[in-house]
Formats: sequence, C-alpha cells, structure tokens
Amino acid sequence: MEVFFDTGALDKLTAVLGVFDENMTVLSRELGVTFRVEGTAIVLEGEEESVRLGGEVLRSLLATVEAGDQIDKTRLLYCIELTREGRAADIEGIMHGVVAVTSRGKPVKCKTVGQKEYVTAIRDHTVTFGVGPAGTGKTYLAVCMAVAAYKGKEVERIILTRPAVEAGEKLGFLPGDLQTKVDPYLRPLYDALAELFGFEPYQKLMEKGVIEVAPLAYMRGRTLSEAFVILDEAQNATREQMKMFLTRLGEGSKMVVTGDLTQTDLPSGKTSGLRHAVRILRGVEEIAVCELTEKDVVRHPLVSRIVRAYEKDERRKKGDKT
Repeated sequence: MEVFFDTGALDKLTAVLGVFDENMTVLSRELGVTFRVEGTAIVLEGEEESVRLGGEVLRSLLATVEAGDQIDKTRLLYCIELTREGRAADIEGIMHGVVAVTSRGKPVKCKTVGQKEYVTAIRDHTVTFGVGPAGTGKTYLAVCMAVAAYKGKEVERIILTRPAVEAGEKLGFLPGDLQTKVDPYLRPLYDALAELFGFEPYQKLMEKGVIEVAPLAYMRGRTLSEAFVILDEAQNATREQMKMFLTRLGEGSKMVVTGDLTQTDLPSGKTSGLRHAVRILRGVEEIAVCELTEKDVVRHPLVSRIVRAYEKDERRKKGDKT
C-alpha cells in the first residue's frame, strides 16, 4: 500500500524531510515504511497500518512546520509515539498557545502533552506541584509562567528559591556569605530569567527587588503576597521546610513547586518534603499535582532512555525487598 502526502510548497517539504532527509529516515525506521519524493509530495509505501500511521505523522509534522516550529529528533519520536497510541490529535493541541516570549522575540511553546497540562494547571490553580525527571521543562516552564504573570501585571514580583542541601559542612569551606555560597545552585534560575527578560532588564529588576532569588532558609517568617513564587529542586526540602514554605502563601500569589523524586540528596532517614506534600495535598481545592514522565523529556532522546533505565532499576529494587 502507498499514501501520497502533498506538503504544498518546497520550503515546507524541506522542513518536513529534515537535513539530508533525516526526519524521513527516522520515520521509515520506526514504522517500517519506505518513502520517495515526487515534486512537493512524499509518497510512503509499506504495510497498510504502517502507511496509515506514517500519513498521520506527516500531517502532524506539516502542522508543526506551519506553526513556525522546528522538527527535531525528540519531537519526531514523540509524535510517532502519540500517533501509535491513537493520540495524533493531541499533537496539534500542544502547539497552540505561547507560554512566554524570550527577550529576542522567540516564542516559548509546550512540546509535550504533559507540559501542556502542567502549564494549564499553573494557570488555573494557586499552588501547583510539578514532579518529574530531568529534562521535562519543569523549572523553565514555571519561570516562563512567572515572567508572563509579571509582564501581564498579575503579580508584582517573582521569587525563586531552592533548598541548599549542602549549606553545612561542604559549602562552609567556600568564601562569602550564604547567598554567595548557594549561587551555583541557583544558576539555572538566573539563566532562565536572563533569557526571558534580557540580561540588562533582568539585572535592573534584581537590583530593585522585583526579582528575588534566594535559598529556602530565607523564606522563614515571611508572607509572600502579590508574588509568583517557585520552589525548585523541592525533593531536597524536608517535611518541615515544605510546610514552612507552603504556609508563606499570601494574597494574590501563586506558587509552583518542582522536583524529581528520584534525585533526592537528603541525608539518610530524612523524608522528602515533596513526596510527603504530594501525597497529603493531592485533591485539595486550588492545588494541582502534575506528574511528568520520561515521555515529556525534551532534551536529547538518550535522556529518556536513561530515565527509563533508572526507573526500571528502582522497580527491580523494590521488587527484591518485597
């Protein structure tokens, strides 16, 4: 069986094919089809079901191109996976809506269904927990939402914090005060803000106190009103720290708590405050819990396979203990 898919224009055809036809090479390998190009069209040949799936993937790729987005290997593999699951319609839904715009005018959009649900949850809830492995965009999308809320005058300031799990013995040998010592841990937050605001505007907002980036210990005793507050790497917060943080919530504020429960650095015997909070707060009104998975990893495709391998090993260890 074969299917004839016309992209309608040479530039669109080129974008769908990829550099040296790499997109089509991946598609052919994953679905077991062959392809050829006729004018501005792609012709797929193979078994009926494989060709049908290939046609749906091509439609999604063309929609991606027409939306002004690029097709990389990670996105292509995700598109193929969703199509196999009968969820091809979800792909176009992901592309609609811009989360934020960088200082260079580049729109930031969700790349997976999980990311779309996460962003929607942040928009619709007062407190949102974003739990998932590295590379799922938990922190970056939260910062994007914070910047969008500030620019939209929904909040008056942005507060970003992380637990300084090594603020004891190891950091004690470093020069400077606690803020200086924990700066390396906060670097991903600085970088995201500088990209979204532009470096000079970001610096000015920091100087004015509109943007505050501080270790979690600095939150004690405060009421955070009219602010968008993000607690990053929350798996390293203790139960007591998590309760302290969540009860800082003031009028007109939003909170986003992000973390990866598989990468806890707390001392042995200490329960992760993130794990505890997700368990007891799930289902509470105005609180959302979003669990991202390896399917939402938007870094190199190998990262997804690494995450799956570690999750498989964790399941094996749990099985050995029972």
